[in-house]
Amino acid sequence: MPDHGRIFIALAGNPNSGKTTLFNQLTGANQHVGNFPGVTVEKKEADIRGGGEYLPRREAGRITIVDLPGIYSLSPYTQEEIVARDFIIREKPDAIVNIVDVMNIERGLYLSLQLMQLDTPMVIALNMMDELRENHGSVDIKLLSERVGVPVVPISASRKEGVGELLETAIHVAYGDRRPLIQDFCTGAVHRAIHAVAHLIEDHARRIGITPRFAATKVIENDPPLLDALGLTEHERHTIEEAASYMQDEAGTDRKSAIADMRYEFIGNAVGAAVEKPHTTLHQDRSARIDSLLTSKYFGIPIFACVMALIFWLTFGVIGAALSDVLGLFFEVTGAAVAGALAEGGVNPVIQSFVGDAVFAGVGSVISFIPMIIVMFFFMSILEDSGYMARVAFIMDKALRKLGLSGRSIIPMILGFGCSVPAIMSVRTLSSERDRKITIMLTPFMSCTAKLPIYGAFAAAFFGHSAGLVVLSLYALGIAVAICAGVVLNKLVYRGKPVPFIMELPTYRFPNIKSVGILLWHRTKDFLQRAFTVIFVATVVIWFLQTFDGRLNVAADQAGSMLAMIGGLAAPVFAPLGFGTWIFATAIIAGFIAKETVVSCLAVLTGAASVISLEAALPGLLTPLQAYSFLVFCLLYTPCVAAVSVVGKEMHSSLASVSMVVRQALVAWACAFIVYRVGLLIIGG
Repeated sequence: MPDHGRIFIALAGNPNSGKTTLFNQLTGANQHVGNFPGVTVEKKEADIRGGGEYLPRREAGRITIVDLPGIYSLSPYTQEEIVARDFIIREKPDAIVNIVDVMNIERGLYLSLQLMQLDTPMVIALNMMDELRENHGSVDIKLLSERVGVPVVPISASRKEGVGELLETAIHVAYGDRRPLIQDFCTGAVHRAIHAVAHLIEDHARRIGITPRFAATKVIENDPPLLDALGLTEHERHTIEEAASYMQDEAGTDRKSAIADMRYEFIGNAVGAAVEKPHTTLHQDRSARIDSLLTSKYFGIPIFACVMALIFWLTFGVIGAALSDVLGLFFEVTGAAVAGALAEGGVNPVIQSFVGDAVFAGVGSVISFIPMIIVMFFFMSILEDSGYMARVAFIMDKALRKLGLSGRSIIPMILGFGCSVPAIMSVRTLSSERDRKITIMLTPFMSCTAKLPIYGAFAAAFFGHSAGLVVLSLYALGIAVAICAGVVLNKLVYRGKPVPFIMELPTYRFPNIKSVGILLWHRTKDFLQRAFTVIFVATVVIWFLQTFDGRLNVAADQAGSMLAMIGGLAAPVFAPLGFGTWIFATAIIAGFIAKETVVSCLAVLTGAASVISLEAALPGLLTPLQAYSFLVFCLLYTPCVAAVSVVGKEMHSSLASVSMVVRQALVAWACAFIVYRVGLLIIGG
């Protein structure tokens, strides 16, 4: 029985089993739910929703739900499996709710058997029961519970069916300290080996707080972290190897396969007695028909390219651009009205400049691009929620293997189109340390949404009806550069072969409106937070440096400001790229903090009252070729400070962050130089 006054309930299960959906239902949180593996890469905590929906308000604050990353086993192959196992073993939750997709019940119960060996109070939540019923399947819940030795509760997390009963059962087993009744699933050679090893290492296992049976099973499976933690002697290790060898010889297979066969034999007997499964489902039939086209050897990649081209066209050429112009006009009109009011009130000209240039022109020009971000993520979330993104990983596997990566690496790269920070964190889902490092190095080349304001402003200013194609070419260039960088890293730095690609392809589903809304809200909120914090501070600094000279007097003109002096020192570096003026050099320097700051900086420096005014001012400063060269540099150079920090954390090395900053800056300079010089040759300049 919990003695700390608070109950901690851990949600554990396979990817796409519905953990995060259940977490949101229980807690009222708005965590994003995706229809592909790797959405949750670290644990999340929240208290039970108050107000009486599931518990009285006075009780809700005492129960905390922990959403663990989706895992298939408790073997430490990937970072998220380590996160989940470490939490369960070290933090010792009061109960585990194991979410099992009833449509893939055998695979889900494979994890259940391992969780049960930890001897923690546990409940199995059979999720997606509505789908099973629709396809004329059924489960004898009482019989299945007897067979596996833990309570089983049928639920449909997305429809809130059975969620209250599940929570009540979890609290009951936590307070009653009801441990799994069955923890011995083995027979024959496996049975003898596990029992012998469990007896041998019992004192070591008790010392580190785990059950001897769980420890014995993992030791026989050759689990390096657990072997190190147990502190076994050479004699004990030798004895374990002998027991494992005898087991292999008698079972006629390797040790891991023998244990897996033992688990699946137990699962098969339990499921065979208690579950009536449909031979095929409507969702599976529909998914198979769609996949015959979308994952086709010949049409898969071209269809994906066309889908992305359509999204960019709608974002930058039709819907997003029009809405951004409307919002930009609003800021321009509002800014003019405020400026007029300040002037009539006799407010100090410096304050007028601050409000007009720093607030409305600087920050307002960035906020004007919110519609583009919303439109982009609306379409991307539909692709993700439908299950299509998992297919993208599948069709890209062959191409990525030429870079020494598996198809699973495409997921962080796709997430990189949203934000580099969660994308880099999501490499934890990769099982190979080598794959993780290469993917981290390549992901920042993907064009994140922080660069959308830059693309939007320059594409509208210089390329008109071709704006969508220009932006698509930038995304394609980022991918091409990432491919080249991957080849170099694979051949010269991180040599080796990619791990085998195994990934579940979820059935296609109609996008969930709530899930799409949550994603759009998170992205908009994050963007606004950056606009009124990091970007606002950067804009104020830029305005200050532009307004005053070296003696802190108001500069007679911009050329005499401190900013012009700083930008003038950096400008020669960019002269060979076609934009070697202090204005654009300063904007690039500001972009090291956050990419959106490039636009706010240019708005301040050009005196533009809004994004519309900025788009009108830019053609007087650059030619279309110079503008495209500038876009190429902004596409490829160093990601924001937050992303650089995450790289150092994930690579466990600050030197890795520094090397990435230098490497990407050099790559960006080289690519922009090539684009500009080749462009001059083509147009005869």
